[in-house]
Amino acid sequence: MELSYRLATKSDLIAIVGLLADDALGATRETIELPLSATYLRAFEIIAADPNQELTVVELNGEIVATFQLSFIQYLTYLGGMRAQIEAVRVKNDYRGMGIGGSIFAYAIDRARAKGAHLLQLTTDKKRPEAKRFYESLGFVDSHEGMKLHFGG
Repeated sequence: MELSYRLATKSDLIAIVGLLADDALGATRETIELPLSATYLRAFEIIAADPNQELTVVELNGEIVATFQLSFIQYLTYLGGMRAQIEAVRVKNDYRGMGIGGSIFAYAIDRARAKGAHLLQLTTDKKRPEAKRFYESLGFVDSHEGMKLHFGG
């Protein structure tokens, strides 16, 4: 199975939003109605213009089978270090259990190192215990307690 990775283009948006909406939590947050909401296009344009953001699609035989977003965060701690954050990792339902998730993380780790990051971090919803077990199997450590403040909407 030879996967290819590339930065997403505007024409990939429908496939990406479809992947984001294709799980129990995503179905409550995303809208896959056509035409797509203009808010997705605005968000894509901001992400695409930012050199510290990489919205990536994963293809198998020309079909988008997965997506994820890497963000590179420069900060002063760790002697002015940089960390990478991976979010919105989704694998198409028909392709789960085939090793694509592991391949995505190997790729993301290589990208983070290549950009000079000293660590790769992620958040996962507590309603997804199977995802947490997967991340732990890759070597991620439950090291911090995260908190969020939602502003509505």
